[in-house]
Amino acid sequence: MCVFEGQERTGMIADIKNVLPHIQDSDMVELSGQVLEKLEAISDEEFAEVALEAAE
Repeated sequence: MCVFEGQERTGMIADIKNVLPHIQDSDMVELSGQVLEKLEAISDEEFAEVALEAAE
């Protein structure tokens, strides 16, 4: 999600859906699907409160 940081929730959803067909790692495809489900389930207000930090 940090790759798309600075975007609104709907923009992030669209961008993830756009790159999903180009991801070749099955684990990343699964993770991306889980992220999409969560993003689609929350409101814009809830999304605004999410702190996006890169994992180490």
